[in-house]
Amino acid sequence: MSSPFDPACLLIDGTWTAAEGGRQRAVVNPFDSSTLGTVAEASEADADRAVRAARSAFDEGSWAHAPAARRAGVLTAVADALQAQREELARLETLDTGKTLAESRMDVDDATAVLRYYAAMVTCDAGRTIDTGQPDAISRVVHEPVGVCALITPWNYPLLQISWKLAPALAAGNTVVAKPSEVTPMTTIRLFQLLQEQLERAGAPSGTANLVLGGGAVGAALARHPEVDLVSFTGGLATGRSVMRAAADTVKKVALELGGKNPNIVFADADLDAAVDFALTAAFLHSGQVCSAGSRLLLHRSLHAEFTAELARRTDLIRLGDGLEKGTETGPLVSAEHRAKVERLLAGALAEGAVVRAGGGRPTEAGLQAGFFLRPTVLDGCHAGMTVVREEVFGPVLTVELFDDEDEVVALANDTPYGLAGAVWTQDAGRGERVAAKLRLGTVWINTYHPYVPQAEWGGYKQSGTGRELGPSGLREYQETKHIWRTVTPAAQHWFAG
Repeated sequence: MSSPFDPACLLIDGTWTAAEGGRQRAVVNPFDSSTLGTVAEASEADADRAVRAARSAFDEGSWAHAPAARRAGVLTAVADALQAQREELARLETLDTGKTLAESRMDVDDATAVLRYYAAMVTCDAGRTIDTGQPDAISRVVHEPVGVCALITPWNYPLLQISWKLAPALAAGNTVVAKPSEVTPMTTIRLFQLLQEQLERAGAPSGTANLVLGGGAVGAALARHPEVDLVSFTGGLATGRSVMRAAADTVKKVALELGGKNPNIVFADADLDAAVDFALTAAFLHSGQVCSAGSRLLLHRSLHAEFTAELARRTDLIRLGDGLEKGTETGPLVSAEHRAKVERLLAGALAEGAVVRAGGGRPTEAGLQAGFFLRPTVLDGCHAGMTVVREEVFGPVLTVELFDDEDEVVALANDTPYGLAGAVWTQDAGRGERVAAKLRLGTVWINTYHPYVPQAEWGGYKQSGTGRELGPSGLREYQETKHIWRTVTPAAQHWFAG
């Protein structure tokens, strides 16, 4: 199969196949609402076949017990293939999601880095030896694969998010069934084409990596399947709760990354030019469709007039357009339904007293009317009780709240059911570290926003999820820990006299 739009784009037990009954779904370009093509729409029966293939492949054992270097070789080869086809993959990602080519290229590079990171890590993951204090005992702690892993990913970062899950899962020796968002499946299909080629060359069992496409019913079938040992899900809070409930009956391992409502704190002594610039990036990268988006600007009261005026001016200058075209700074929202949701939250914010400083509606420029565009929007006069401040908008909407002192802003920043990420802007190093320590967030940036590396864990506190992706902990999510004790010279104890 060479095209993501081949009708046989489900990968089950090593074979590319069509969905049960030949069902298909259209994939839409969010820039102009055009149909890019159609892909297979899996049924729950297809999901069951994929899980059973993964189960058989895992139980057969040749992948789980393969030398770490062999598994690492597959990941490294896929990483090399991603770079060789970087432009093709970036174009597919932009067509699918609407983001700019510059962002899509970064996603390909980041996915490559994640694959290479876990390829290197797994070859050094030998466990540890325990000093028992007994000369005739050898005690070891080792890490083994969990088993069959269901990997369910969102629509905003299709290639990147599957790489965060797929790389550690395969590195650890698991078998997988992946389900990308039905809205943006194309780069995941292409990734699995590259992966299957390398698995076959490595002699891995046919069901080591499986791919099913479809909506929520397919994801739910994977989450509750008794032969799935772990489910890793990235997406919205409501769906995450459903995944956790579905997994509970079989007490399978669950890893959830469920988004955030992320504070971007600017103190009076901050570098204002940098803080304004990063406030734009934090809120409006990929039209705000980022789980870690800095959608809550917490601004020291003394900066209010100057900061918001410059922020609004620059927001209104952001160039919307086709992500494939040079000069476009941000693209559309992913679908008409998602834009309607964001617009409802905007209307609610205005009803609750928010004031529009920039944006606030759909663009009027020619050429943008067919797509799912919404102007980047700055809402002033916001407070922590507003729905738009408390709920994840997942769109190009930045709310502005004011504070007077450090204790107040820490309380405001933590006053949310989420706890994914946030930032602190100050030239006082002590204050930056002090506030970072008090924030209940999985990632805190000081005088920057958004950078990450594969070596550092990613995940959230509170209702932003459970577990961690990336870093050493990202590998441990896909492993069981076993203690092995061996007595070298066994002898009877005679604990019981008889």
